[in-house]
Amino acid sequence: MAKTKQFTISVDNQPGAVARIAKALGDSKVNILALLGTAQGTTGSIQLVAEDAKKAKKALDAARISYQETTAEQHELPNKAGALGQYLASLEKKGVNLGSIHATAAKGGKKAVIVYTLETAENAATATA
Repeated sequence: MAKTKQFTISVDNQPGAVARIAKALGDSKVNILALLGTAQGTTGSIQLVAEDAKKAKKALDAARISYQETTAEQHELPNKAGALGQYLASLEKKGVNLGSIHATAAKGGKKAVIVYTLETAENAATATA
């Protein structure tokens, strides 16, 4: 399990909102490792993990894109049925409450990757499964 930084960005739900973020990061040679976007009504939220958090912060600041930075956990799991449920059950047994979670795997790939944040900082020490 690796600690990482997750950036949460509030956006207006309109064409180009995510493209603006991706362009700002891409122009600064920041590689996006994970991204989740959701929208409700006229607003939305983007959660992303960049390969280099320091470069990402500089790029977002330069583009005047407001963000919230949160410590997150990044973990690889076997890409098979039940692996996510088993891992999350182990966190539940330790009393870990998730603030956010997103996961992805390529079809046919051997590994899946999950990224999650904890609801409170005090749970961070117990999040090792």
